[in-house]
Amino acid sequence: MAKKRVRQSSASTNKRRRKSPKKEEEEIVSFLPSERKNVKQSNSDDAFFVGDPIPASEAQAKWPFRYSKTDGSSENACLQAKFHYREGSVDGIVYKLNDTAYVKAEDGKPDYIARIVEFFETSDKEPYFTAQWFYRAEDTVIKDHGNLVDNKRVFISDVKDENPLDCLVRKVKIVQVSPNVDLAEKKKKMPSCELYYDMKYTIPYLTFSNIDNENIENVTMESETSTSESATNACVAERNFVNCESSHNNAEKSEWSLLDLYSGCGAMSTGLCFGASISGVKLVTRWAVDINKYACESLKLNHPETKVINEAAENFLCLIKEWAKLCEKFVFKHQEIAESDEEADDGELENQSDSEEFEVERFLAVCYGDPNESQKPGLYFKVHWKGYDSSYDTWEPIEGVSECKDAMRDFVTQGYKEKLLPLPGQADFICGGPPCQGVSGFNRFRNKNDPLEDVKNKQLIVYMDIIDFLKPKYVLMENVVDILKFAGGFLGRYAVGRLVSMNYQTRMGMMAAGSYGLPQFRMRVFLWGALPNQKLPAYPLPTHEVVSRAVIPTEFEEITVAYAANENCQLANAVYLKDAIKDLPPVNNDESQDERNYETTPRTDFQKYIRLKRNEMVNYSANSQKAPSGKLYDHLPYKLNKDDYERVCRIPKKKGANFRDLPGVIVKGRKVEWDPAVERVLLTSGKPLIPDYAMSFVRGTSTKPFGRLWWDEIVSTVVTRPEPHNQALLHPLQDRVLTIRENARLQGFPDCYQLRGSVKERYIQVGNAVAVPVALALGYTLGLAIQGLSDNKPLMTLPFKYPSCLAQPWAIVEDDDSS
Repeated sequence: MAKKRVRQSSASTNKRRRKSPKKEEEEIVSFLPSERKNVKQSNSDDAFFVGDPIPASEAQAKWPFRYSKTDGSSENACLQAKFHYREGSVDGIVYKLNDTAYVKAEDGKPDYIARIVEFFETSDKEPYFTAQWFYRAEDTVIKDHGNLVDNKRVFISDVKDENPLDCLVRKVKIVQVSPNVDLAEKKKKMPSCELYYDMKYTIPYLTFSNIDNENIENVTMESETSTSESATNACVAERNFVNCESSHNNAEKSEWSLLDLYSGCGAMSTGLCFGASISGVKLVTRWAVDINKYACESLKLNHPETKVINEAAENFLCLIKEWAKLCEKFVFKHQEIAESDEEADDGELENQSDSEEFEVERFLAVCYGDPNESQKPGLYFKVHWKGYDSSYDTWEPIEGVSECKDAMRDFVTQGYKEKLLPLPGQADFICGGPPCQGVSGFNRFRNKNDPLEDVKNKQLIVYMDIIDFLKPKYVLMENVVDILKFAGGFLGRYAVGRLVSMNYQTRMGMMAAGSYGLPQFRMRVFLWGALPNQKLPAYPLPTHEVVSRAVIPTEFEEITVAYAANENCQLANAVYLKDAIKDLPPVNNDESQDERNYETTPRTDFQKYIRLKRNEMVNYSANSQKAPSGKLYDHLPYKLNKDDYERVCRIPKKKGANFRDLPGVIVKGRKVEWDPAVERVLLTSGKPLIPDYAMSFVRGTSTKPFGRLWWDEIVSTVVTRPEPHNQALLHPLQDRVLTIRENARLQGFPDCYQLRGSVKERYIQVGNAVAVPVALALGYTLGLAIQGLSDNKPLMTLPFKYPSCLAQPWAIVEDDDSS
């Protein structure tokens, strides 16, 4: 199978090519009638054309390819026509051009659905029609999750092919409706029909999108009555108005609010805001949610303007639902409540004054969960008690403070003004990578039959439920490639199905971090979502060469974001380990210093720009006076135990070195074995120098245990566990694993981005992060979409390369010591 290219290096033997659109559609859209077998052939007795042929001059002008001379050997050769017609009859039913109909499928399969866009008689006098196909949800990438989508809803496609006339079964009434976000309203306004459509489905990047207005006459059904035709035209006009209104509002909007779910330490939202700023859009991370308290501390340190919520996502969902109710009661209906409750409140307060020892002075915070660990989850308020200092502040359930209406009204009203929590429509953009540990190959108990029943995958449901409640304009989901590998891509298909069921346009792509200027491969899946009145963002094409180091699921390999092999592109050279970290000062295995000077000047462009101070970077100047100035942070390694350190010290300092270079083993082919002629070498502790797990890892074929990285290499992916037992993590010349800061650079974190927590916790934050330059590139394409500058194509070329794009236009990066 031909593949797409993800690099252009002449040393590569793994070039990927994109199929031609025709071949791609033929291979992926196997449900089309052109693939069917054992269906009836044309019979002029019950299938024939009605009326006179279309005049030759008109037919040849509209379908010139049917009348061109060809020997039939060309890949693009098509059936040649003798005549074209406007009507055809099959089994007594007369069909007209642009009618919609069911088309015969194989036995046992549901009939296909198509619009008739051409009637013609071949040079062999056979009657044919050309079909423009509709997809049911189960015929798309959604597949088994078709139940998420209304069974009357279908999707128009650009796919067309030729079929014998007698394949037509019967007419079907399909109407085009406005892609109204309010699904209930859509059902109210739905005209009488068997099926309806409001989106297009296209194979490249498995895209559900709005129907192009400029092509509307090609996809709008010509109804049998003038009344239904008028309804269709009204529908088109309504959509045009909505789109124009949205573009106008987008242009006027001075700031776009971002909610970062499963935020970690904030890499994804940081990159997105950088990229949006470069495009000319101010995107601000207004809220961030994560269950890891150290990650929350890191995010708050670097983004003090963000409201960071340290809660589980499912609790956050309950919290924003309760918050919406409180705002409805105390903000939107406060006048009626104040009038009706005034006397009752006074009486309550008078009765309480003699009996209560504690009196609420004010509420400080709100959460949903079990802050007191009392096994009673629910909505809680943090209370400051009158006459007591903050050490007496407590979390109280709403039932216990429900009578304190004045304090609650003050808190909710102020919280509403400050946008303490997002209400539906207030989060313009939601991004996040819901963890799906249930798909990991390390999980021996994966539920392949029903992955959504696995509690380890439930965060994907929670993520979609939050989107469903808040209705942001844009959505971006990130996840590991295993979401498309495991159980036939069950969870990835579910994610698309949920968004489409909520009327979001969607587009799916896989991006390698190394393709955007980092020395690691790190392939990840990204899923865009956009409301119908917004432009669907594109994926940014690679800017750098990279050597592929990942297995891509075959069925989804065509969504890899890459140039086609025959496309002219100017990719920068691959970034290697030396380019990213060779300027950093040496440190030892037991290093504990968390702040230091650089000691050297930057040696590459990557090093110069990654050292930028916060006030020199785009969209990152908030509280810059408190930002670090020229210091190096987090440059310390995970401390290896004595046995592992002794092993690491004996690994040669050369390219490709690993445990196989230690005495006592021999290599036969790819496999390592014990050397019977050498007695097993022991450590000072008495344990073996070469542990059994290193010999047995991947059945003795792996070179990763205690492997050294080298200057002219890249890593496969930055990991969360900095232990060298089954990963190549050792510094090329120093006897230690890569430091937190070195890993952070491999992820594209600027040096001024500080982290909090223990050393191990900081490794976890960096390893879980979305690579900053990938998020930055996506933020740029988002910014273009917001401004209406996208052209609806799935891919676009970036006008910049990382990390030089980080710098403010006025920032000058000197070649002197930045310490």
